[in-house]
Amino acid sequence: MFRLAPLFPLVLSLVVGSKVCPHHCLCYDSDIVDCQARGLTHIPYGIPRGTWLLDLSGNELSELRSNAFTGIWVLRIVLLQNSSIQMLQPQALSSLSFLEKLDLGHNELRSLAQDFSHGLTSLKDLRLDHNFLERLESHSLGQLESLERLDLSHNRLQVIHSTVFRSLTRLKQLNLAWNQLHQLPAGLLTMQDSLGVLLLGHNNISSIESEAFTPLHSIGVLGLEANQLGSLKFKTFLNLQTPSIHLHLSENPWVCDCELHRVFRKILRVRRLHIDDYYNITCHSPPLLAGASLALMDSQLCMAEMATVLVITATVMVTVVAAIAMAEHNRRKRKMNLGTCGSVTKIQATQKQ
Repeated sequence: MFRLAPLFPLVLSLVVGSKVCPHHCLCYDSDIVDCQARGLTHIPYGIPRGTWLLDLSGNELSELRSNAFTGIWVLRIVLLQNSSIQMLQPQALSSLSFLEKLDLGHNELRSLAQDFSHGLTSLKDLRLDHNFLERLESHSLGQLESLERLDLSHNRLQVIHSTVFRSLTRLKQLNLAWNQLHQLPAGLLTMQDSLGVLLLGHNNISSIESEAFTPLHSIGVLGLEANQLGSLKFKTFLNLQTPSIHLHLSENPWVCDCELHRVFRKILRVRRLHIDDYYNITCHSPPLLAGASLALMDSQLCMAEMATVLVITATVMVTVVAAIAMAEHNRRKRKMNLGTCGSVTKIQATQKQ
């Protein structure tokens, strides 16, 4: 009996734990509640108040109801990915003032409620990837002042309001890849001087304003691959403040000419940035250069252009010389004709006398 006594508190703990743990979920001593892939259609009742990690991924929640997390205010991590969530009702997340990570990836969200960010003042990591978002309004992320990582990749974003990131002054990583963006609105990143990683690959961006990246004083990785860029302005990268930046620029429909060669040469040699996929950058036009590697033929572009200029110049010069010669020939011919006419006139005058 004496030997069994030390085991009694452990047995009691397990019994008590089993009573407070939600049905079908697993609860651990470290205040972790695992409700992953349990076929749940709503957030279960009876989640221990001291829970700091709640895994609800892989369920069939459909929506998050208002005040769904009331009473479990110490939550630090909530995982809701792949849970068929289509809508968040008003104030669904407002009680999570200590939450640091929220994963809503791989769901069916088409928009963010006006009060989506209300109460999430401690959130550092937000995943909204693989949803159906088409727009980000100015109010969408307004109170996420502590946010450091934001993943919006694999959505359908076409419109981003110019002030949507205004309060995200601590943002370090922003992933907007695999969307349908045509441009970056002016002033979109004016407050992101701490941003180190900006991923914009696999969009429809066809041009970039010269000042678009100027506020990014800490940028280290800039992904622009697989867009609709045919040309670049060197000033766009000259304004970047970080000494060494890694760029991704392949899979764009580059128009290979001497000007593009000069821009890339300045980026590499003058600005000394790293184009990680430089040898994968290929020409889209002109047709004769389609599929050719820019890195392997960039010096030939200016040579070809110079040869073309020389041919044009020579043609123009020959044309001008020929025109001058023809004019001189016509002038002499007219002069000779005038001289002949004068001689005939004199002869006729002499005969009359």
